[in-house]
Amino acid sequence: MRSLLATCRSELERKNFAGRTVTLAEGAAVVLGTGLLAGAGRTGGARDSAVLVGIGALGLLDDLLEPHHRAQGRPVSKGLRGHFGALRQGRVTTGALKALGIPALTVLATAGAAERGRSGRVSVRGAGLVLADAALVAGAANLANLLDLRPGRALKVVLPAAAALATLSPGEDPSGRRLALAAAVPAALALPVDLREHGMLGDAGANALGAAVGLAATRVLPVPARLVLLGGITALTVASERVSFSAVIESTPVLRAVDRLGRRAPEEAER
Repeated sequence: MRSLLATCRSELERKNFAGRTVTLAEGAAVVLGTGLLAGAGRTGGARDSAVLVGIGALGLLDDLLEPHHRAQGRPVSKGLRGHFGALRQGRVTTGALKALGIPALTVLATAGAAERGRSGRVSVRGAGLVLADAALVAGAANLANLLDLRPGRALKVVLPAAAALATLSPGEDPSGRRLALAAAVPAALALPVDLREHGMLGDAGANALGAAVGLAATRVLPVPARLVLLGGITALTVASERVSFSAVIESTPVLRAVDRLGRRAPEEAER
């Protein structure tokens, strides 16, 4: 039993940007917490929970397998362009599985919001909104992961976004507030661990939190606001293929100050 626990702990350990040893157990715990809170509702809760846990599981698969691929000397693709490029060459990467699996899961999560005509069939406009909302959720999941390059960075974006969505009127669908809290609560609990560099979200935690925020947005924001948000996320995702978010943040005083707030100093010794 001890050897099994030691193996599991070793598999979850990583070196972060500063060379400190952190654990991906933080991200796994965030996925679990997000899934449990999302599933607390009576209507659609089980579906939302399954989707978020599934997204987190795809991220965890990527987290766990990528180091083994590196150790075996196998090429590791980065970014959407890299993963789809690998697919064109006949290589299926864990990143490609995420790039295909997450959108499929988000369509399942947003399909219930489709507008139906008198015949009971999904209207063209309803089907279009399903796909737009699914793209928003998948984009939010990916953006959170792109931001998770420094301690606390992704969480400092997820927390205020989730808190803002939780305060909006839920209207006839209370699931939006529930989903916002499903992101906010685990993110708040993870923030001290993340800032002290004892753990990290990894793809698993970042994808799950981003998806929960995106899904909450599809339930509480009006259509125009959702389309604007989708446009902004898409623009940032495209820009990330050419521009380093870390470089932009470090060169912008206000962003740099917020990014470093609460983080350990580079010279601070391990405790």
